[in-house]
Amino acid sequence: MKYQIKYSPSAIRDLDRIWFEVFSASKEPKITEKYIGDLLDKIKTKSEFPKTGTPLYYENLFTGYYFTRFKSYLAFYRIDGNQILVDRILYAKSDYMNILGIASSEDTDPEQ
Repeated sequence: MKYQIKYSPSAIRDLDRIWFEVFSASKEPKITEKYIGDLLDKIKTKSEFPKTGTPLYYENLFTGYYFTRFKSYLAFYRIDGNQILVDRILYAKSDYMNILGIASSEDTDPEQ
């Protein structure tokens, strides 16, 4: 069974931001388009077997999210019936647990 991939408005904004970041660094539209195309292709590889993504756990509990990595970015998605719902595409070093609403910044503060 092939799953349909849907992108949230936030994921679309993330793609726009990534496009701008890559273009700002490369100054080359072709490089930027290839980067974004390769990122989308990486996500598309999950359409047949979405559970091959890495499950995201918080405090030993599955959050409902899976993710796949492409270079410096992580695409976070959920499975709903025959759909893959891509919620966010975030820089791997970001506070993605907080951004996804899984943990508050207080939960991830190492000084507490």
